[in-house]
Amino acid sequence: MINTESPLAEFFQPGFDPADLGPLASLLRAREYLNALITLFRGGDDEVMVRLLILRVIGSRADAPRWSPQELETHFSYINPVKRDTVLKRLRENGLLVWDSDESLYSLSESARIALAAIATLTQFADSDAELGYLTAQVAAGQALGNVSPEALQHLHARLNELHRNFEEALESQSEYQIRNARAKLESVWKWVEKGTDVVRSVLEDESGDRQVQQVAQAIALAQGRMLRMTGVFQRRLAELAAQRVHLGQSGLTSTNVADWLRERTQEQLATLGRDLLTFHPEPSFAMSDILLDVTEFELLERERDEIVASDLPSSEISPAMTAVEAERLIHAEELFALLQGIDVETTLAQAVLADTYPETAYRLSLLSLLGDQEAALEQSIVADLVKLPLAFVTEDIVDEVDHPQVATLTRGWVRPL
Repeated sequence: MINTESPLAEFFQPGFDPADLGPLASLLRAREYLNALITLFRGGDDEVMVRLLILRVIGSRADAPRWSPQELETHFSYINPVKRDTVLKRLRENGLLVWDSDESLYSLSESARIALAAIATLTQFADSDAELGYLTAQVAAGQALGNVSPEALQHLHARLNELHRNFEEALESQSEYQIRNARAKLESVWKWVEKGTDVVRSVLEDESGDRQVQQVAQAIALAQGRMLRMTGVFQRRLAELAAQRVHLGQSGLTSTNVADWLRERTQEQLATLGRDLLTFHPEPSFAMSDILLDVTEFELLERERDEIVASDLPSSEISPAMTAVEAERLIHAEELFALLQGIDVETTLAQAVLADTYPETAYRLSLLSLLGDQEAALEQSIVADLVKLPLAFVTEDIVDEVDHPQVATLTRGWVRPL
């Protein structure tokens, strides 16, 4: 129950108990630990950094966690004495440093240890994708202890959706530079996606888990599946853009090489490149205002135009005949579509793709990788019908030997109904 006279009650309507709000109630229960963070982070950036420095150094001595006043003074001699004493006083007054009067020693409080542990976890992800790495680590830690937080899972789900949206925007931009950056971003966070996949699999296999946790874990699995398909989409789009590059004579350079080189230059260097290229300001003396006015008046008022324009439709032409290779691929795609339509239980990859010949098997495997591809589903073809099937294609990093006259090995995988 919140005291109606407390400053917190002033933020709510009269007669409303803030403790009835679930998100606020959990914060109030952890108020002691939140106060430790407030003590550390209240004030200017420089003050906060010095407080964190002193507290982390005090907490780093595990063999002798207690400090005497003389040890603190000697160890932090590189800090201004007045500033040092001010920081230590603030930590004492707010309960982060505890004074043992019997032994005359300082030690960290429980809330200070928890704050330091949280800060240590956060700083270790500062060099990579901090948000996704930190969120995945929190979920993995909760799963290892058997207490996965639904809130942490929701944050991880939201971050995956944000990344997927950023990747889609890069593809829609049709910019090779943005698509390459997005693909590099996907490769940098892929280890956290794989780690998250292991955690989600463990959560889903636990039948006694919380239903809300199970639902969020399923949503995360679907988001990770969409990101997995992005790898192939990036590769195809970059291949399409590569075919559109302009080659600069016989130099071996393309417009992409020139654009990349220019992006690496500073503004000063770019200005130097353009200096002295134009020695005078161009003045188009041929564009005279009176002549332009006469031409405009003629085009708008005096020129006669035909009111009826005769136009004939082009003559019909016979569509080009389908080649033998295209006809063969169409037959293979139709056979695979008929096979996949009948799958209602989990089926091994060998049962789904193995055919009489190696080329047909390889073609089937390439079609399976398109399952769920939204871009391929927009086409009007048997391939589009195939990728719309409610199936999921899952593989492992294991290669199995198969008994087949033309196929020696095959990646271990399954086709699962959604």
